[in-house]
Amino acid sequence: MNNDTEILKEDVKNACEALSRGGLILYPTDTIWGIGCDATNVAAVERVYALKQRTDHKAMLVLIDSPAKLSGYVHDVPYIALDLIDVSDKPLTIIYPNAKNLALNLLGDDGSVGIRITGERFSHELCKQFRKPVVSTSANISGLPSPDLFSEVVEAVKNGVDYVVRYRQDEKTKAKPSSIIKLNADGSIKIIRE
Repeated sequence: MNNDTEILKEDVKNACEALSRGGLILYPTDTIWGIGCDATNVAAVERVYALKQRTDHKAMLVLIDSPAKLSGYVHDVPYIALDLIDVSDKPLTIIYPNAKNLALNLLGDDGSVGIRITGERFSHELCKQFRKPVVSTSANISGLPSPDLFSEVVEAVKNGVDYVVRYRQDEKTKAKPSSIIKLNADGSIKIIRE
């Protein structure tokens, strides 16, 4: 087993333990470095808003590891969503109407939720082993730039979480942001970011 794999396994174990206790983690995703918590835990979500110093409670997205799990968090997953996930060649966040089984304070005012199926090695394994969706919001203080790399994460964020993932900290390649598509209850689609 190479060193990267050992670090990954240890990080996933420690991150799952922190999430289970209602803690916050700083972790790499398929886009940028993010702050994560258990997406079903209202108090943990509140801690994320406090850490980011965000008072507007703008909705936050969640990561899951498989399209099969969508139906656990969205009433009536539209077929078009599965088609879009299948054909997307980069990370894709889909905003679904009528979220369920998630912390209410991370949802949009209309009850919608942004969900991304992560294929990135660490966040995928984390979601798979944690067996719940994980909040993914940029690891920054509100109003400051989002960190593409671990080296860009400010100390206040590093010190404000319960666990900092070591995996991928040394990477220098910046990831691209996800595409964002909103699926409306009437079946219409709105492209928010290509």
